[in-house]
Amino acid sequence: MQKIPMTATGYQRLEAELKTLKTVERPAVIRAISEAREHGDLSENAEYHAAKERQGWIETRILELEDKLRRAEVIDVSKLSGDKVKFGATVVLSDEDSGEESTYQIVGADEADIKSGLLSITAPLARALVGKAEGDSVEVTTPGGAKAYEIVSVAFK
Repeated sequence: MQKIPMTATGYQRLEAELKTLKTVERPAVIRAISEAREHGDLSENAEYHAAKERQGWIETRILELEDKLRRAEVIDVSKLSGDKVKFGATVVLSDEDSGEESTYQIVGADEADIKSGLLSITAPLARALVGKAEGDSVEVTTPGGAKAYEIVSVAFK
C-alpha cells in the first residue's frame, strides 16, 4: 500500500470534505431521488436521472477520500528543517529572465492550488526543485518553453 504524503492542513481538508459528503450531500441526494420517484415515470424523469448521477459521484468521491485518508502519511512541516528543498518546504524563486519572484510550498497532490502558492510534489517544477538548495538554479520545461529559476530561499514553516 503506497503512502500519500500530505500536510496536516491537507489531511484536515480531506476529512472535512468527507464529513460534508456523508452528513450533508448524501442525505440531500437521497431525498432528491425519493422526491423524483414520486413524480412518476422514471424513464423520462430528468430530476431522477440527475440525482442518481449525483449520487454516483458522491459515493465514488467518498470511497476515494476514505482510501486517501487511510493511506495518508501526514508530515508535520513545523518539525522539518534543512537547507535543501523537500516536501513541505516553502521556496522563494526568482525567474532568471524577468527577475519576478514567486513563493510556493511543496505539498501533496491533493492539496495543490497553484493560485494559493501550493505546488504539488508531483509537478515538474517541484520535482526539479527537490534536493536543490538556496542559490541553485533549476530549469523546467513548461508548455510555454524552458524556464530558468534561481532559488532565493528555502524555509519550513
